[in-house]
Amino acid sequence: MPRPDKVEKVKEIRKYFDSVNAVIVTEYRGLNVKDMAELRKSLRENDVEYRVLKNTLVRIALRDTKSEPVLALVEGPIAVAFVRGDVSKAAQALISYSRAKPELKVKGGFIEGRLVEAPGIRTIATLPPREVLLARLVGTMNMPVSNLVGVLSGPSRSLVQVLNAIRDKKEEAA
Repeated sequence: MPRPDKVEKVKEIRKYFDSVNAVIVTEYRGLNVKDMAELRKSLRENDVEYRVLKNTLVRIALRDTKSEPVLALVEGPIAVAFVRGDVSKAAQALISYSRAKPELKVKGGFIEGRLVEAPGIRTIATLPPREVLLARLVGTMNMPVSNLVGVLSGPSRSLVQVLNAIRDKKEEAA
């Protein structure tokens, strides 16, 4: 018979997994409390909640859910970063912290319905923020229109230059 407190924790874990954009699973073995507090603080700035979870409760909570593929990453002491904001910022924060503290190992994540291994998380960490990507997309979409305007204005610009040259010659002659 499951204990009521464990049942509540399982419900809470399931709720966390269902309410976020992405999760990133890490192994924290070797980090002390001070390091964990520092990591949590840096992640909180990026709208990420970082929680240490019991593997057994995670396995029970994720059984028969859309997040079930995460179970492949649940091995050893794990902590999960629940990302509500920009995934690339969260990945950048975790990867940069793992460079400073090699004890923290990024195992992988679950982003938009797909399991992502650790190299994929590193790749996501190198992406620019969402706003920059959108600005680049708009710039790329706007480029053909700008080029068309340049091409169409070329003949009229040339005509104006020719007329100015003729006027300058007539002024010199006079």
